Amino acid sequence: MHINQLTGQLLLATPSMQDPNFRDSVVLVCHHDPEGCLGLVINRPRSLVMGDVFDDLQLEVVPERRTLPVFEGGPVDEFRGFLLHDGWHIYDSTMQVTPELHLTASRDVLEELARGDGPEHFMLLLGYAGWHAGQLEQELAENSWLIAPASHRIIFQEPPEMRWDFGARCMGITRSHLSSQIGHA
Repeated sequence: MHINQLTGQLLLATPSMQDPNFRDSVVLVCHHDPEGCLGLVINRPRSLVMGDVFDDLQLEVVPERRTLPVFEGGPVDEFRGFLLHDGWHIYDSTMQVTPELHLTASRDVLEELARGDGPEHFMLLLGYAGWHAGQLEQELAENSWLIAPASHRIIFQEPPEMRWDFGARCMGITRSHLSSQIGHA
């Protein structure tokens, strides 16, 4: 797969993934170019809920959004917030990941969400996953990741604990097909 084609794809950690930050993780690649990669772990809810984040930002929030989960986006800058969302809402710092998925990291989207407005489907994540130039490619060569297609269903509809299995099934793979041994036939 060409480097530019990784943006908008999912990375599924294989059993050979040794880094505890990524064991059993599903990462949406939001940006990938020759300088590196930015991704978000989409299958790890934190103990925080959106009401906690809105309280910290001193925003009043509608009750139905207060108890929604906040996700651990990755081990880098764990207090930096990102909103992964569908729809055509464009905010101060919106980046298009795919034609259907956008990533926004500005306060205006959180203000809308707190009022009960904004995108229909969304996920609030704190932190992100980052790779420097060539690092992700090396991890792919070491069989640390499977590349799976991203879909609205896996990101917004599947329960977080089922996202890895669903992504693998879309490729015709199950966990039992995988080995933790690297490079041995």
